[in-house]
Amino acid sequence: MDISVRPGVVVPDRELTWRFSRSSGPGGQSVNTSDSRAELRVDLRCLPEPYRTRAMSRLAGRLTDGTVLSVTASEERSQLRNRQLAEQRLGELLRGATAAPPRARRPTRPTRGSNERRIGAKKRRGNVKRLRGRGDED
Repeated sequence: MDISVRPGVVVPDRELTWRFSRSSGPGGQSVNTSDSRAELRVDLRCLPEPYRTRAMSRLAGRLTDGTVLSVTASEERSQLRNRQLAEQRLGELLRGATAAPPRARRPTRPTRGSNERRIGAKKRRGNVKRLRGRGDED
């Protein structure tokens, strides 16, 4: 199944590499005999240029061999369900990594009213503290 990264950008099925192994997750005695853990690998060089550089810089800590992204799933008992989970995770990772960078924040100044409220609150708090501990000393 092809994995959609962005509208018009798809990782074709032929670029995906599957590997299955024994899982340490749930499954009772059958966990010792079935290869239910799914590992999905994709080489990011299959992505178009602007997306490739974004993904490679944002996922640099997760890449093996410099360009290969690996995702595993072993939570479920069945291999089929773990395959589906791995595909979902890979799709989410790639969508997040290829997203456009957030717009730069335009610095703003506090309003006059918010400044006055802040200063007023500080003065009230200071008065409370100043009046603390004063009792009648007769």
